Amino acid sequence: MKPWLSSIILIGTVACGDGSELRQVGVAKIDITPQYPIRLTGYAVRKTESEGVAQRLWAKALAIGTDRENAAMVITVDNCGVPSGVREEVVARLQRERHIKPERVAICSSHTHSGPMVKGFAPNIFGAPLPPGQQERVERYTRELTDALESVALKALDDRRPARVSRGQGQAGFAANRRTKGGPVDHDLPALFVIDPAGKLRAVFASYACHCTTVVGEFNQICGDWAGYAQEAIEREHPGAIALVALGCAGDANPNPRNTLDLAKQHGQEIANAVEAIFTNTLAPVTGRLVCRTKRIELRFDKLPSRAEWEARAKETNYAGSHAQLNLARLDRGEVLPTTLPYMVQTWTFGTDLLMIFLPGEVVVDFSLRLKREFDPARLWINAYANDVPCYIPSRRIWQEGGYEGGGAMVFYDRPTRLAEQTEEMIISAVHELAPGKFHAPSRARDKSREAQNPLSLRASSW
Repeated sequence: MKPWLSSIILIGTVACGDGSELRQVGVAKIDITPQYPIRLTGYAVRKTESEGVAQRLWAKALAIGTDRENAAMVITVDNCGVPSGVREEVVARLQRERHIKPERVAICSSHTHSGPMVKGFAPNIFGAPLPPGQQERVERYTRELTDALESVALKALDDRRPARVSRGQGQAGFAANRRTKGGPVDHDLPALFVIDPAGKLRAVFASYACHCTTVVGEFNQICGDWAGYAQEAIEREHPGAIALVALGCAGDANPNPRNTLDLAKQHGQEIANAVEAIFTNTLAPVTGRLVCRTKRIELRFDKLPSRAEWEARAKETNYAGSHAQLNLARLDRGEVLPTTLPYMVQTWTFGTDLLMIFLPGEVVVDFSLRLKREFDPARLWINAYANDVPCYIPSRRIWQEGGYEGGGAMVFYDRPTRLAEQTEEMIISAVHELAPGKFHAPSRARDKSREAQNPLSLRASSW
């Protein structure tokens, strides 16, 4: 095995009479709403702590597999971003307590912009350190969230019992490209259903590529935005079931229309309606063994600013100026600014039925559209904001265009500069190394076959 590949999970299954399979599946939810005012993150314009709770926030976990097989687990979190430090602590505890290895856990943030700030996520979002009391509450909540993620994972493991797992795909139409009117979007809505042997729905896991920014910066109450309301609506329709909602490649997509709480509820209901339409139509059974892999790469930053450039920026009275002052202080302490960004690509494959990809960060839609060309889109599911949210992840096109997603937002994430132009190629290459060729799009599979017969007949890479 190549050294960069994680260990592989093989989840056993039991065949049912209808051609599907019974798996050991557990699901759980836990309330993660803070019981005190706290700074909300996602919008730099907010200057005070939260002013009440419009909607409660949740962490939810879905566990698949027995102890002997070593369960795989996805956890969804109603928060703007769970940073890698929190994930590392959670998976370390799960490994210690239940022998779940880190590469067998995926943590997906809903990216609601009305959730509590967590230590380590977008640390320069406010352009200055928080007052001591506010920072203390952020650190308190970070500890409580870490404990809650561990707890919900353990509850899901303890809840495991036989169930059928099926899938389907629909669409929702409210995501709009926020950079260019009429620009590219991904309206696909994949959904996974956990159904007990009696036919009762136990859990839904769904994903949609749109920012959770229906309510805007002036709104200073805790809220899950459209993803939170989608979960509520699904659970109302199916009492006792647990709904998990994640995001796809939503880095450059906003809800349309937006700006009110009622619109967040409306968009959430649209997701719930689409999920219900999928559920009431013919579902495809998710069969075969579940194989999970990860690959860690180092994304390169573009050329770092010189000290003279930092000094010039530090004179500006804006977020870029405060960011420059932070980096000048680091240089004065003798610190070396990073030239790369750690990045972990994760894949789950269910036999030949389904390829799930988990990508960290605010990944833009070009990644989704490209992967759906290079892999079979009928068997592909892409989640972003997964396992870490270190910054925006631009495609080559957006890198060349520039703007907020192309590099401007890096000051809020406290990165020294934008990512390098080859970022897209590095990530797509890692996905291809992890994903089996059986999931390639038919045209690409034919090219690979021809290349194997005559390596000189094609370019080394068609992507």
